[in-house]
Amino acid sequence: MNAPHGTTRPVLLLTRRYPDAVMTRAGRDYRILTNEDDHPYGAEEMARRAEGADALLVCAVDPVPAALIRALPDSVRMIATFSVGTDHIALAAAKERGIVVANTPGVLTDATADIAFLLLLGAARRAAEGERMIREGRWDGWAPTQLIGTHVTGKRLAILGMGRIGQAMARRACGFDMEIHYHNRRRLPAAEEAGAIYHADADDMLPAADFLSIHSPATPETHHWLNAERIARLPDGAVVVNTARGTLVDDEALIAALRSGKLAAAGLDVFENEPKLHPGYAGLPNTFLLPHMGSATDRTRDAMGFTALDNLDAFFAGKEPPNRVA
Repeated sequence: MNAPHGTTRPVLLLTRRYPDAVMTRAGRDYRILTNEDDHPYGAEEMARRAEGADALLVCAVDPVPAALIRALPDSVRMIATFSVGTDHIALAAAKERGIVVANTPGVLTDATADIAFLLLLGAARRAAEGERMIREGRWDGWAPTQLIGTHVTGKRLAILGMGRIGQAMARRACGFDMEIHYHNRRRLPAAEEAGAIYHADADDMLPAADFLSIHSPATPETHHWLNAERIARLPDGAVVVNTARGTLVDDEALIAALRSGKLAAAGLDVFENEPKLHPGYAGLPNTFLLPHMGSATDRTRDAMGFTALDNLDAFFAGKEPPNRVA
């Protein structure tokens, strides 16, 4: 792709070190301001480093609250985020300042669904415990009652949020003959449901959830959605999986349910206040924990960066960014 900006290239602040192919393309088409040691910028530092920038390329762990948006220099006209979620950006504040915001939907669907199913299997089959047993030299041979986990094939999977990733998760679960239940803001057309059972009220879905996989966006309405009351509605021995956002889960409630045995296990790739996990997770053997790596494949991360740059290219070419959210 040729640079869409003529001879004067806009200045782009890259808040983190992105994949090499993304950095190469950004450097070709923009005058880039880079974060050489890849440390997270605080609000004050980000505003300072944005001096002279026309746009920012941020990622999901870069908080861009209203106060920061108000502090950005007048030169900043667009924020492209290297993520599908936009809960880290104060969209209303961006609109007030006339700053365009765009995200990267679609390109990380399969990678994230793969990780979600890995978490489901790993949590259900006690994979983390078995792996630690091997590495720590504690395995003394096969035994009939060793590491007995939760059977997966043929069980009921409830999906909260049947967007692209939720539907991809359902397709993977069908390969294990799972019965799919789902809640979504809008019911899917019958062809897209593919036999899944719709629940207009998410709370009514929970008793059918041998496994619950969370794929809903983070909003004020979904903050701590999985709380003690909803956990109580799940079948005893259920397994919870979260690859959406950590804020959807009340950590105290989930940890208590895992400790008591109400829940058999949890598989988590995202956490509230990450990377500072609730300390209660560390001592729980019945958790399968990953460091927010749902989209971490070479193809996916390149595609995320290219999609973010496509949004920027369109904006600076005087066109509507294809994935504009504000």
